[in-house]
Amino acid sequence: MSLKDDLANAGKVALAGAAALSVMAAPAQALTKSEINALTYLQVKGTGLANRCAEVVGEDTITPKSGQKIVDMCIEPKAWAVEEEIGKAGKTEKKFVNSKVMTRQTYTLEAIEGPLKVENGNIVFQEKEGIDYAATTVQMPGGERVPFLFTVKDLVAKGNGGSFKPGFQMGGDFTTPSYRTGLFLDPKGRGGTTGYDMAVALPGLQSGEEGDDELFSENNKTFDVTNGRIEMEVNKVNAEESEIGGVFVATQLGDTDMGSKVPKKILTKGIFYAKIE
Repeated sequence: MSLKDDLANAGKVALAGAAALSVMAAPAQALTKSEINALTYLQVKGTGLANRCAEVVGEDTITPKSGQKIVDMCIEPKAWAVEEEIGKAGKTEKKFVNSKVMTRQTYTLEAIEGPLKVENGNIVFQEKEGIDYAATTVQMPGGERVPFLFTVKDLVAKGNGGSFKPGFQMGGDFTTPSYRTGLFLDPKGRGGTTGYDMAVALPGLQSGEEGDDELFSENNKTFDVTNGRIEMEVNKVNAEESEIGGVFVATQLGDTDMGSKVPKKILTKGIFYAKIE
């Protein structure tokens, strides 16, 4: 099975479980978009509301027309899990284990927008711009911390119908850029586009036939771009305000430390909000 299919299947199973168990119910602090817009800066400051997606009230139906687009899309994670090999009775199997977010409240994606179109009677959304990535770190039960770039860059989500209504689903693949950029320097001063070519304390390894093969991945930094997938399900629609809301499950790979580590697979569950314009 390919990585793309693996990510897609994990997302669909998790989305079905989340919807059935209602693990992503609206928080006590949930406010509608109009209520949030009525707040002043001082009323929002220090409350965590800036990291929350708006709540949608209603179970209407919205049928988008040609030329319309999604704006103000907000994607807020609520739970994280990291795939780990678990040994039992002499056998090992891969399972997602619940993890704790270590990043402060800056992990929500906001102001995402892109055009809508209808293909063969199904809605298609293409992400174009917005605050569409957030550097995030989660901690596994054993204490290991896993950094990753939570994102939906270049998302093309295809729906299962021509109208937004409760039960409508859409999903698609997105691009996950490297967690670190080429200008990042590791503790030894090595980087992708700047810095040393190798650790200064180990010049002797440059000689010989094998040279620094043992440290090749550490010395030769790469900007790894991988693919992820997100599945969304609409459960609230407000036709008067042209708003939709629901739950999502995203699967993607974590940080490779610029090519020196094997990335872990990460599962993210949460809620989303969007406005049709």
